[in-house]
Amino acid sequence: MNYNKKSIEDIDVAGKRVLCRCDFNVPTKNGVITSDKRIVAALPTIQYLIAHKAKVILCSHMGKPKGEWKPELSLKVVADRLSQLLGQEVIMAADVAGEDAKAKAAALGEGQVMLLENTRYIKGETKNDPELSKELASLADIFVNDAFGTAHRAHSSTAGVADYLPAVCGYLVQKEVSIMGKALANPERPFVAILGGAKVSDKLNVINNLLEKVDTLIIGGGMAYTFLAAKGYSVGNSLLDDTKIDYCKEMMAKAEAKGVKLLLPIDTVVADSFPSPIDGPVSVETVNVDSIPAGKEGLDIGEKTRALFADAVKSAKTVVWNGPMGVFENPTLAAGTIAVAQALADSEAITIVGGGDSAAACEQLGFADKITHISTGGGASLEFLEGLELPGIACLQDK
Repeated sequence: MNYNKKSIEDIDVAGKRVLCRCDFNVPTKNGVITSDKRIVAALPTIQYLIAHKAKVILCSHMGKPKGEWKPELSLKVVADRLSQLLGQEVIMAADVAGEDAKAKAAALGEGQVMLLENTRYIKGETKNDPELSKELASLADIFVNDAFGTAHRAHSSTAGVADYLPAVCGYLVQKEVSIMGKALANPERPFVAILGGAKVSDKLNVINNLLEKVDTLIIGGGMAYTFLAAKGYSVGNSLLDDTKIDYCKEMMAKAEAKGVKLLLPIDTVVADSFPSPIDGPVSVETVNVDSIPAGKEGLDIGEKTRALFADAVKSAKTVVWNGPMGVFENPTLAAGTIAVAQALADSEAITIVGGGDSAAACEQLGFADKITHISTGGGASLEFLEGLELPGIACLQDK
């Protein structure tokens, strides 16, 4: 995939109607937004468009209404919050690409902003329906994609409209593509990747792809126990995917053949069972990975492993991290994830954290401002690491 895409700065937006796909899929409770981080993240692109006299038409999905009009998933709350943040009214359309949206888009003045209703209220959105794509495109002269979190989806509002309009990226997508693209295509070496999370099956293609690119691959989290089982160790009641043991053996052999250092945990924090509730009290002990007791479950990396992984990060010039090292939601089982986050924060390298749980961990632990780049897309950043083409980026014009 070509990572060198045109951005809003490469196109004249003055006086033009610009349809901008944002990620306003914000969490709400009782009709109130509980975190406006995604709205704030979209501001630089929106403010650029306003300052350059564009007529701004924003669109996004929220939740999974599956083609039904669910009032609790209306973007009206986003329009209200955005109006406050921008210091100007954000005009709310009553529909997605219907009569009201068309009338309001036609009446829009330079520097004005409107927001379409939840794109997933229309069934055709997630099916990339050409008719819906055409209707959406008819509202505007230019398409801007600034929603990296949905860039791995070929939907009407993320990719389909680009069949009918010149398409460029906003600042959020530009940053993701330039930083992650360079890390994968032309990294400063040594290049270290750290993978965690629960299941090997979620990261099969990521492991395979990264072994072609990295100097060191570190594996922690629940997925490590299948690798340990593939080495012939007994893993007690730890998370194990029997069907992936041969795959893990293949990946270890591939790493050896390519001269890639593959680091697995050498000790682990075990408990009698998974904590319930997840943040409840838990009695733990640390054991070497070759002596996990029967009936015990590994739930975090041990102290020796934390030192081993941190040491590998010290000499790196590029580090990519995706997935926690243990059940970090529980304070007793968070030490491994904290150690990795700390190692990245202390590093002089270019540090990139893939979205989802690792991003949440960095933010909760207060390390966010010490990381070069925290991705805004969980699924999208994973597919990026897999080396897949992302439809919402592939559809944008190349520089």
